[in-house]
Amino acid sequence: MTQESLQEPSGDGSRSLIDRAFTILGTFYGGRVRQSLSDISRRSGLPIATCHRIVGRLTEWGALERDTDGNYNIGLRLWEVASLAPRSVGLQRLARPYMQDLYETTGYASHLAIREGLELVSIERFQSPRRQVRRPQVGKRYPLHATAIGLVLLANAPDEVRAQVLAGELEAFTPRTFTDPVVLDRLLDDIRHTGYAVSDRQVDDVHIGVAAPVRGADKTVVAAVSLALTEQDVDGKNMIHLVRLTAASISRALDNAGFGRAES
Repeated sequence: MTQESLQEPSGDGSRSLIDRAFTILGTFYGGRVRQSLSDISRRSGLPIATCHRIVGRLTEWGALERDTDGNYNIGLRLWEVASLAPRSVGLQRLARPYMQDLYETTGYASHLAIREGLELVSIERFQSPRRQVRRPQVGKRYPLHATAIGLVLLANAPDEVRAQVLAGELEAFTPRTFTDPVVLDRLLDDIRHTGYAVSDRQVDDVHIGVAAPVRGADKTVVAAVSLALTEQDVDGKNMIHLVRLTAASISRALDNAGFGRAES
């Protein structure tokens, strides 16, 4: 395939067909499981005729599937390709039994996330039926500074990542959110030292998060696991203990599987 064949002579400039296809696939982030062609056009910012043409190609290949109502969802072939990504799917598979055990033991939502750039990406969640707000959404990105799981990932991130986050906008989701970079920097040092983080109603006015790092076979932090509590949960110390035990169990499973070990 030549470079010319990837370019479309449309009014949208020199954006390639591949760029537009990625933009279209990106509209399915954030829990948008099914979308109409109009939804895709609106969220991608592409003309509906362009969407129709590219969505048709993606459907032919199997990246998208069209249901009987004419709506589109991610296709099986794209899921098959995604299953080859060890960082998220392999980690998710190994962590699931321990996360489920944590959820069933406590009755509260357990969550697994990785860091991608300056954000966290949710890759697994066991949701408590007592929790009305269904958050975080698997596959969605969130800031690192406002949740326990994000704080753990940020505390164990490379120095340049921490510096970029601290130098950027620290959005206040509640009055309790850490927005002072000096205070946050000290907190991150404490989290790295103690091996866990607590976020007390910093992302909403109800939930308290407890999180601990998950390490790969090379002992670097590859993910974090958390539990979402409420202020009525008085046994906070025991919850911290359970989260740390879960993180350690997942870390052992990753070590046994060689997850994160450099190829020799």
